[in-house]
Amino acid sequence: MSIDIDTARKVAHLARIAVPESGLPKLAGELSAVLAFMEQLNEVDVSGVEPMTSVTPMRLKRRADVVTDGNIQEQILKNAPDAREGFFAVPKVVE
Repeated sequence: MSIDIDTARKVAHLARIAVPESGLPKLAGELSAVLAFMEQLNEVDVSGVEPMTSVTPMRLKRRADVVTDGNIQEQILKNAPDAREGFFAVPKVVE
């Protein structure tokens, strides 16, 4: 598939990229090269290949889901510059 200059102009406009008229042929060529590479990738037979999330077979470390430091609200709020009714008080930002 080949991209013409009008399509390159439209893509640049949609992407909000300022491309001078003299740069449109180069952009069209680059976009055509990307599409040609994508077509080349579509020719690869991937049947029987399992999807993978990583190139190395690793499992993330997991931790036990337990509550550790609960019920220390007073200790946390004693460092707050302004605390009201058990919460951090912050200045109003939106009028």
